[in-house]
Amino acid sequence: MTIRPIRRVFSRSDWPEARRVAALLRQETVGGALLLIAAVAALVWANSPWRDGYHDLVAAEIGPDVLHLQMSLAHWTSDGLLAIFFFLAGLELKHEFTHGALRDTGKAVVPIVAACCGVAVPAILYTVCQAIGAGELKGWAIPTATDIAFALAVLAVIGTHLPSALRSFLLTLAVVDDLIAITIIALFYTSSISPIWLAVALVALAVFGLTMRGNRNLLLLLAFGLLAWVAVLNSGVHATVAGVALGLLVPVTPRPGERRSLGGLIDSRLRPFSAAICVPAFAFCAAGVTVVGGGLSDALRDPVTIGVVIGLVLGKTIGVFGGTALTVRLTRAEIDDGLSWSDVFGLSLLAGVGFTVSLLIGELAFGSGSVADEHVKLGILGGSLLAALLATAVLRSRNATYRQIHAQESLDADGDGVPDCFEAEQDDRAQPQ
Repeated sequence: MTIRPIRRVFSRSDWPEARRVAALLRQETVGGALLLIAAVAALVWANSPWRDGYHDLVAAEIGPDVLHLQMSLAHWTSDGLLAIFFFLAGLELKHEFTHGALRDTGKAVVPIVAACCGVAVPAILYTVCQAIGAGELKGWAIPTATDIAFALAVLAVIGTHLPSALRSFLLTLAVVDDLIAITIIALFYTSSISPIWLAVALVALAVFGLTMRGNRNLLLLLAFGLLAWVAVLNSGVHATVAGVALGLLVPVTPRPGERRSLGGLIDSRLRPFSAAICVPAFAFCAAGVTVVGGGLSDALRDPVTIGVVIGLVLGKTIGVFGGTALTVRLTRAEIDDGLSWSDVFGLSLLAGVGFTVSLLIGELAFGSGSVADEHVKLGILGGSLLAALLATAVLRSRNATYRQIHAQESLDADGDGVPDCFEAEQDDRAQPQ
């Protein structure tokens, strides 16, 4: 009789995928540090005696006066630069479904359910806060997003030896989270639709996808990609949706004779630009909230601010941890050896670090520069800081254990460049069940 092995969650992937994820996380960590620097710089400038200069800068309009391309610097960072960020998110999602954790149904169900619960619970708690305090319900989606760059920057400081499986889980969770967020933006934060421009966008996307299967001329691809972005920008749908759609169309599997897929090539060239320029520039333009002159006390009494903080800190933790625990229990799986549920709890707290997408949704919900949007920014900053501190308290205590696990995973007795633990797992998979 064949004995079915116990399915384990948070188990490590194969060595090539683990190495790719590790390299990706290093880039995101650097991006998170730059994001933090940009946000702090904006806060300092916006609360200095020269704060008028900051607000004049982000409101300055640049670009040609055609096709609605004359926008403020703040709008260029949210509609333009963030489209590149979401393009890479779509590309990463495509890779996860093709080669990563999401290709395995057994492994995919846990981060997908955790991400869905991590979106639903914060939205519910925010809505409850607004119902009790007679606040604004239209900001319900603000605390639903996890900022992967910011969260990984925090993780790099508090737990350098976190097991690779948990790092991969956090990455997958954030990628699915981004997909849900962009879907929410497209469905709930689109005021009016231009059918003609939407049709142009669909045609441009179709041609872009077909060109991918042909000669893959990068200049031609760039032309159709820009056309799709301009069309979506003018269609009434937020321009970042074009980024995700384009990313999902890029092939991530090498063709015969290719050492590297086109998706891998584009990712390696664009990701440093996104991490170093796109996301920090958006953070600089979006995080500069002025709190001097009594604005802080008003914000702390606003149900919107309270709802955002509760949604990020409590909602994300309850949603991600509860969704993970429920899925593991229903599927009768077991957590992988060497890990504990306190690791998952700390990771769930870290998922409450929201920034980039939360700020974007806040602007779409209340309007950039509005009083409510300023309060949203304070709620996001305060909630993210509190979530990071609580995650630090939980994960810091596990760092010694992480160090031991990391030492075991790094052993390479035969000197072939592949850690022995990955070779052992490959041998186990090769054995007939």
